[in-house]
Amino acid sequence: METMFITPIQPISIGEDTGSVQKVSGQSAISGFKGIFEEAVNNVRTTEEDLVGKQYLLATGQIEDAHSVMIASSQAQLAVDMLVSLRNKALEAYNEVMRISI
Repeated sequence: METMFITPIQPISIGEDTGSVQKVSGQSAISGFKGIFEEAVNNVRTTEEDLVGKQYLLATGQIEDAHSVMIASSQAQLAVDMLVSLRNKALEAYNEVMRISI
């Protein structure tokens, strides 16, 4: 019989760097914005590929734990939901900027 123990959660220090403010140039802000969407799209792709692979293994009887397919399905759905939420927020921000009168 193996001994099991729970490792404590390490404390998170909040507010250590609140005094410094960094200015972001326009180009780095655009590349950061683009990077967020690229990362979200890549996350959707990889989770979908993982799900398809696990579904294939389940269909051919090569997988022993069916719950991993359900977990992969949930992860893929969450990735899609996250991407849709990012898209919606980006559209809201764009529409808000377009409503600004100069």
